[in-house]
Amino acid sequence: MKDVADELFAVLRMARVRPMPVVEHRFHETRRWRFDLAWPDMRFAVEVEGGQYVGGHVTKGRFEGDMEKYNEAALAGWMVLRVSPRMVRDGRALAVVERALRARF
Repeated sequence: MKDVADELFAVLRMARVRPMPVVEHRFHETRRWRFDLAWPDMRFAVEVEGGQYVGGHVTKGRFEGDMEKYNEAALAGWMVLRVSPRMVRDGRALAVVERALRARF
């Protein structure tokens, strides 16, 4: 979903969202887990979920791996929002990111 995460980054830049996120932020010391977009100082991240209609993350191993990642993030104090490509393209992702940033400040 890197392409759609890049799309979301561009949407945030065009909307002049501040601060801008870090792309592909590694949040765990020993695992190779990364967030698509993250604001590390606020412990806030956005994951663009793909393939919900054609396998993708819905496959058992991948889905459970994502659950483990999100659980560890929550236990470490991260707020992780999950958005779909459709949400990026129709503006809902921008709206929820802006709301979250206001709440985290």
